[in-house]
Formats: sequence, C-alpha cells, structure tokens
Amino acid sequence: MKKYAYLLAFSILIGGCKFQQPEYLQMLSPAELNQIMQNQDIFLVDVHTPQQQHIKGTDLFIPYDEVEKYQDKLPQDKSTPIYLYCEGGPMGNAAARALHDLGYQKLFNLDGGSKAWRQAGFAFE
Repeated sequence: MKKYAYLLAFSILIGGCKFQQPEYLQMLSPAELNQIMQNQDIFLVDVHTPQQQHIKGTDLFIPYDEVEKYQDKLPQDKSTPIYLYCEGGPMGNAAARALHDLGYQKLFNLDGGSKAWRQAGFAFE
C-alpha cells in the first residue's frame, strides 16, 4: 500500500511541474516570431533577469517580477499584442500572468526563449 502512495505522490509531483498553458497566452516558435516581426511592427519585451543580450527589435526590458512597476511603459491600449521572451521561457510565462492581471489579453511568449532564438540563428542587438 505504501508503494502505491509513493507512486501516486510522484505522479502528482511530476504532473504539477509541467507548464499548463493558460488561455490568455499563446506560445510562438522562433520561426513564427521571426515571421511576425518581418511582417509587422510589434511590441517586444525582454523580461529575463538579469538583463541579457536582447533580440534585435526589442522595445523594452522589464524584469519579469516587476511588471506592475513598469505600467507607464506599456501600451495604454490593453488590446495591443505584447510579445515576451526570457532566456528559456518560464519568466515570460510569469510576466504574461502579471500582464493578464493588469488587463492585457493578447499575450505571446517565445517558446524556448532567447536560447531557442539563438539556436534558430536569428539576430541579437
């Protein structure tokens, strides 16, 4: 019986560690983000701490855990799409949650972050 309890606890722990994509956030591959950037002017935000080398075209750096402090730098129109990235992805997810709590609805995060961007061969500033 103890064996099953450990197995159940382990399953819950593993399942709880996976990122569950919320409905307000869309993940983009580096290729998808690059194509969007080629075709339109977007609001791109680096949320990684500490600061890192930025993807070419980044509009703003906001620490992922200080989004509320930078409200005056964000688009006033809450329907403006905001594209986020960090080094690997999790900080972008956290920033998206804070932005959603502030009323922003069109949020995108670079899947794999700047590491994936670099691996895909795309430009940095």
